[in-house]
Amino acid sequence: MGKILAINGSPRAGGNTYQMLFAVLSECERAGHETELFHAGGRTVSGCLGCGYCRRNPGKCSRADWVDGELYQKMAAADAIVIGSPTYFSDLTAETKAILDRTGPMAGGDGRRFSRKIGAAVSAVRRAGGIHTLDSINHFFQINDMVMPGSSYWNMSLALFEGDFERDEEGGRTMTRLGENIAWLVERLR
Repeated sequence: MGKILAINGSPRAGGNTYQMLFAVLSECERAGHETELFHAGGRTVSGCLGCGYCRRNPGKCSRADWVDGELYQKMAAADAIVIGSPTYFSDLTAETKAILDRTGPMAGGDGRRFSRKIGAAVSAVRRAGGIHTLDSINHFFQINDMVMPGSSYWNMSLALFEGDFERDEEGGRTMTRLGENIAWLVERLR
């Protein structure tokens, strides 16, 4: 079966974004796929320098930290990548943005490494702005030639306070269906 990697870009290790990603991965596991939830939020991460090092050294970054030493390797090995971020001021977290800005060029310089992998975005949002967060992550998938499954609604949950996702029935159904669709698509693409 396939490998599905979820990246939690929230600084809260067990918060709503984590719970959403866990729900998606649970459906993938139920279908027999190998899953991993990587907590990236809260780690120190620097943005891209635009130096071109990754173009000259495939799969490497001049920053030489956990993004290229650990996370990029996991992304390169995965069949599907699910990226989750809470919505902060109508966009993704700074940590998530730095990860996208760095791993995208790394993949491009590494033979378009993410091409035809599956990519899905999820976001916890108080009330509004979540579409922009999803859009920012989806642009990463699009420029990297990835395949994006949908769900029964936008891949978000109205979840501000701890535990709100667990009370969001529609958000829960959306994450369940997204997990089912990712599992189905991995099986079709393999």
